[in-house]
Amino acid sequence: MILQNKYVLLGITGGIAAYKAVELLRLLKKAGAYVTVIMTESAKKFVGITTFEVLSENPVLSDLYFDTDASVKHIELAKKADAAIIAPATANTIGKLANGLADNALTTTLLAVTCPVMVCPSMNSDMYQNIRVQRNLDILEKDGWHILDPDSGVLACKTTGAGRLPEPWFIFDRIEAMLTRKDMKGKRVLISAGPTVEAIDPVRYVSNHSSGKMGYAVARAAEKRGAVVTLVSGPVHLDSPVGVTRINVESCDEMAVQMLSRLGEVDIIIKVAAVADYKPIDPKSSKIKKKDGHSELTLNMVENLDILKLIGEKKTKNQFLVGFAAETDDLEKNAVLKIKKKNLDMIAANIVGADDSGFKADTNKVKLIFRDGSFSDIPLMKKNEVADILIDHIIEKML
Repeated sequence: MILQNKYVLLGITGGIAAYKAVELLRLLKKAGAYVTVIMTESAKKFVGITTFEVLSENPVLSDLYFDTDASVKHIELAKKADAAIIAPATANTIGKLANGLADNALTTTLLAVTCPVMVCPSMNSDMYQNIRVQRNLDILEKDGWHILDPDSGVLACKTTGAGRLPEPWFIFDRIEAMLTRKDMKGKRVLISAGPTVEAIDPVRYVSNHSSGKMGYAVARAAEKRGAVVTLVSGPVHLDSPVGVTRINVESCDEMAVQMLSRLGEVDIIIKVAAVADYKPIDPKSSKIKKKDGHSELTLNMVENLDILKLIGEKKTKNQFLVGFAAETDDLEKNAVLKIKKKNLDMIAANIVGADDSGFKADTNKVKLIFRDGSFSDIPLMKKNEVADILIDHIIEKML
């Protein structure tokens, strides 16, 4: 909801990567932003204005002198803008802005804005690394603008190196981060997510239905709010959140090692992972073969380490520990017992099994219960929204 009803200026300059701005515009609109596109004359040689006008549902601003009331419009746009992005940003436009030059609709508008600005350089790698371009980028960054480093790879000019415009989803993610309040700046957060898998043999394992979506949403929200985030993840089919250090594990024992070894480095621990409660006592080194005429297989299981309880025993008074409880019944009773038994500051409890809540869903409905006995109900909403509310409560309780 960060971009909902926000006024965004999308500046496009004359680079081959201008085509990527079409998808970026689509993402901004899908997030509920009002977008006005401003194009340089060079940009129009790469992508026509009609596409941007249709997708943005606004006229494209490109000429200060021939567009109706454009000389006034660019100031009005600058005043009401909540964010401005230049993607792609050429060396020419970067140089003009760094030196306060305004000779077209885009540069004139951007020199009048007071909102956060993100510059996304895109050009030949030798041009990008040129000392003059780097100096201009340094000037813009020191002036408070956000510079998004380009990707490296094979460029349109057939050279290889830094200079490629990042993918639209990545730029969009960083725009959200730019506009998010940094109330977790300076905090170090350790999060676990996903399931664990406990080997039966090299082919089979014991696990659960956790998708990792809730834990990843919490990691993403914490990073955008300024925290340094480490995510210890069981096997999931999810992309790593931008800016988050991800450590992959499989078993409960592996997750315990990674979580406990980092415990002294963090301020907040949020254990979202659905760790398998039991593991086979004697996992086989070779595949267990079926035996003709025998349809049963008995597994001898032993209880796994209780990672959350171990952390609760070791945590200091200045650390904040959050647990998650997935229950099928007696939700509040079981959650309160876990707070006391595992020395938690807060627990997020939810009933699993419903199609719209729990492991695999994109939405969740959660009851937050605190050490002092207070609680807060989070109604059904998207998991990224639940994650932000969860962090709101953590910050409130830590103040």
